[in-house]
Amino acid sequence: MIISMTGFGRGEAVENGISATVEIKSLNSRYMDLSIRLPQRLQDKELTLKELIQSMIYRGKLNVSVHVSEVDSGEPHIEVDEVKVKAYARLLRQVQSAADIEGDLSIRNITSFNDVFITKEDDEEILAQKWVVVQKAAKQALENLIAMRTREGSQLKKDLLERIEAIELNLNEVEKVSDGRVDEVRNKLRDRIQQLLDDENFDRDRLETEIAVIADKMDITEEIVRMRAHLKFFIEAIEQPEPSGRRLNFLTQEMNRELNTIGSKANDSGIAHHIVRSKETLEQIREQVQNVE
Repeated sequence: MIISMTGFGRGEAVENGISATVEIKSLNSRYMDLSIRLPQRLQDKELTLKELIQSMIYRGKLNVSVHVSEVDSGEPHIEVDEVKVKAYARLLRQVQSAADIEGDLSIRNITSFNDVFITKEDDEEILAQKWVVVQKAAKQALENLIAMRTREGSQLKKDLLERIEAIELNLNEVEKVSDGRVDEVRNKLRDRIQQLLDDENFDRDRLETEIAVIADKMDITEEIVRMRAHLKFFIEAIEQPEPSGRRLNFLTQEMNRELNTIGSKANDSGIAHHIVRSKETLEQIREQVQNVE
């Protein structure tokens, strides 16, 4: 199964007046690379969120953004710091007494100090509720991300299969050109050497052995067989349900090695033409495979 590593997923959830939005952007990466932004009060949940993501996504560079808000109930999310209010009141009375100033203290005098108001912290129950909502939004974002990556993966699969077929056709042409070449080369070598030999005492058995060795070095049958096996394994990897990106990358390296060997051993312009075309197609495959999970 082919799944792309690029994609975007967004999830939203609302429960008990709490709203959470999770957005996940995914890019290519050799490994799993996670970057998560959580609200300050939920920072301790980062590891749990990572485990959730890694249970559904296996490879890629993921940027995860989490936003949590509460429905406005009309009540301010602040409270009075009574300790500071009393302390400021005592200080102001001391100032009045020291400066011999008459009059009563007013609220304005006290509230002129900014730190008499503090933001209310969420209690453990509220934090637990927020985390439940975040998890629901995260799962939805992951499902949407996977759906997008799968759709892109189906397009990648189609493209890869077409390119593999193109290499297969080139390989068929190479076989046609190379068919009988070994015998042809052997006969040509024998004829050329025979013309140069006047000495009847020359070791003809040794000559036959040398000719066989030279002809064998030009035989590309084994390389073609291995190349076809790699093409077969590549298609099988595409069809399997597990993520196959790493296996496909390895197979492209092996196919490139076989093509290089065929090109160097064949020493034929016709075969070289088909090998060059195959290597161009394989390079396009390699680039596409970099985006496969």
